[in-house]
Amino acid sequence: MSKIEVRNIYKIFGKQPEKWLDAVKRGMSKEELLTQSQHTLGLKDISLNIEEGSIYVIMGLSGSGKSTLIRHFNRLIEPTAGQILVDGTDVMKLGKKELEKFRQKTMSMVFQRFGLLPHKTTLENAAYGLIIQGVDKDKAQETARYWLEQVGLAGFENQYPSQLSGGMQQRVGLARALATDAEILLMDEAFSALDPLIRREMQNQLLELQSRLNKTIVFITHDLDEALRLGNRIAILKDGELIQEGTPEDILLSPNNEYVEAFLQDVNRSKILNAGHAVNQTRLTLSMRTRPTLALERMKQYDYQFAPVLDGNLIAGILHFSDAEQAVRSGLRDISSLVKDIISVPASTGLDAVLTHMLQSDQPLAVTDENDEFIGMMSRTKVVELVTTDNANTENGNDAGSTPENPDSNSDTDGTSDTNSHADDQDKSA
Repeated sequence: MSKIEVRNIYKIFGKQPEKWLDAVKRGMSKEELLTQSQHTLGLKDISLNIEEGSIYVIMGLSGSGKSTLIRHFNRLIEPTAGQILVDGTDVMKLGKKELEKFRQKTMSMVFQRFGLLPHKTTLENAAYGLIIQGVDKDKAQETARYWLEQVGLAGFENQYPSQLSGGMQQRVGLARALATDAEILLMDEAFSALDPLIRREMQNQLLELQSRLNKTIVFITHDLDEALRLGNRIAILKDGELIQEGTPEDILLSPNNEYVEAFLQDVNRSKILNAGHAVNQTRLTLSMRTRPTLALERMKQYDYQFAPVLDGNLIAGILHFSDAEQAVRSGLRDISSLVKDIISVPASTGLDAVLTHMLQSDQPLAVTDENDEFIGMMSRTKVVELVTTDNANTENGNDAGSTPENPDSNSDTDGTSDTNSHADDQDKSA
């Protein structure tokens, strides 16, 4: 469900923006507009849907329009054209009193430079948003005290901003925003003034709070690592235009153009992507009751040296080709006694952890979902391709370490499952 809808927003800075709006809509560039009219193009035809309860990151370099855009949400900047809808209400149509109430109750803002009042204590700063709403002072300070504790500042209530570190000051700003119980948090470069270690701590704090509060957060940054770590979805702006929008995985695996690719050059992919991205399509799974002759027949068909064995939807282990041959010779009724244990990891496991396993062992690795149900086998080739920038968008070749993925396969009555016969372009089990 969309919490915020941005519809065809244009912003032209200058004395006569409406005069040049049609020209911009027809394709006039930012440089052409400045040369011909001395007007500056801030935003050009931006449309976004921001889901309730998500962290939505808007990023870009200086001058891209990201801070201009976020200030449209609470009308600190008025658009030249377009609509901003919050819960279906057109923010552009709010009167002065309605807008004031909207800013106080619906949206809170956390600024890059903290925005604290230097003559007020930490507690007074955290309570300030409630005080200007008319909340009783004792009640406001009680609420502020609670949120200061939530952001790790219990005991610092009587300190002044000058007595706090940068990270602590930003925590006060976050507590102040949270104290108003606003549904939406606007965070404009909120962590960019902090040193890297404190910045990481603040990111952790935000993610931990969000897991409990489920706010709608619009987060502005110029740092792609931060965007990839925090965002449920990311919008990348350049010169006031939307260049690409999608999940972190969309951006990382399928950059739209060279501009986005340039952002991605130094990203540590193993910290962003997970085991679920490196699963291959499984063409064959066995069940604990599969007959050895059938298991051997199917493994020969696909030239597999092992195959995953399921117990219902859970991974029970793997059957090696040599064990299947022995079972046939021994006349066993099913393969259950021959299944070997296998290590499995949740699909959410970071590729950095997967790489550690790959370096320590050549044994196959199964991947499971949040319910511990089998998804598929890890592809070593895919892992390498995903963490190698130059090969991230190439086709996957043959991999001698894993079986392909088929999360939706259903076991046949004979105890096996296969889903396609394109063996020449699928990775082999080993």
